[in-house]
Amino acid sequence: MGPFSEEKQYQRAEAIQRLLDTNPQLNSETKTMWERKLKELSFNESTYNFRVREVYTQMRNSYTRRWL
Repeated sequence: MGPFSEEKQYQRAEAIQRLLDTNPQLNSETKTMWERKLKELSFNESTYNFRVREVYTQMRNSYTRRWL
């Protein structure tokens, strides 16, 4: 994860859509997962930053619990 880039998010969306369009053999669970990822992409900086913060907070909390 890096700084927010609207262009990068559109590239990700295009890549996921291309994956869905060119792989009709995907099983339903995999296809549903990628469709959800496509739908949940952040196209504004505040949502993106919120999600990044949540991911790193969860990782930190998970890691530091082992110390206690």
